[in-house]
Amino acid sequence: MKARLAASAALALGIALGASGCSMVTYQATTEHYDASDGVSVDVGDLDLRNVLVVSDDGVDGTLVMTVVNNGTEDVSLDVQFGEGGSEAQTIEVEAGSEIAFGVDDVEGTDEVEPIVLEGIDTIPGAFLPMFFEYSGAEGVEKLIPVLDGRLPEYENLVP
Repeated sequence: MKARLAASAALALGIALGASGCSMVTYQATTEHYDASDGVSVDVGDLDLRNVLVVSDDGVDGTLVMTVVNNGTEDVSLDVQFGEGGSEAQTIEVEAGSEIAFGVDDVEGTDEVEPIVLEGIDTIPGAFLPMFFEYSGAEGVEKLIPVLDGRLPEYENLVP
């Protein structure tokens, strides 16, 4: 009788472990952050730059697409540099606690802004454009930004 009880308990334990054991030892990809769209993410000090990409048909000029979130308590002048040695630059004013979407229409909760056209990117669609993001008081970050063309419907109106 005791052997039967022990065998039943062992069988129940084996079934319970078999049914739930995978989640105990398997890597869970859902716990990792990733960029779910075509662009890349960049964190510069208190600024979160999300879905950063450039849209260009000819590889000469491109439209910068990104969302900038200022999590800080101070206004920031973000410098965006590209080109040979960062010789080309754009400055973006970002108010404290605000979210700005560039190259995106009708995003609820974001400020409406003009698109940023980068002239002389010299990077063909499908390649990466090295860009450097910095502002006073934060360490700058260099990132390879994807350059896409206007073939996809969501980007066709963004070609400069």
